[in-house]
Amino acid sequence: MDGMIGETIIVPPDANLNFESASEFKKVLSWGAEIQFDWKGHSYGVVRYGVDNKITAYEARKSGSEKVYETPDDALEFMLGEDKLRDVITKVEVTERTL
Repeated sequence: MDGMIGETIIVPPDANLNFESASEFKKVLSWGAEIQFDWKGHSYGVVRYGVDNKITAYEARKSGSEKVYETPDDALEFMLGEDKLRDVITKVEVTERTL
C-alpha cells in the first residue's frame, strides 16, 4: 500500500462495496472510513470523526438513533432493529464507502 496516499482509485459503478468479513469492516473504520449501508429497508451510517476520534453509528433520518463507540469492534455491537451489526455486517448492502 505504499504510495497510496493522495492517489485516486477508480471504482466501477457496478463494484461490490460490501464487506467480506468483520475484520475488513474494522480495518477500514480504523483508517477513518465513512460507511453507508441498507438493511431490511432502513439506511444506516458509521463514521469516525471529532477531536476524540470516536465512532458514531446511526440510522439515517431517525433522530436520536446515534450511538457513540470507542473502537471499531465496539461499533459492531450497534443494533439494526433486532439484528446486531456484528451478525449481519457481511449481509448488509453497502451503498457508500470511503477507503
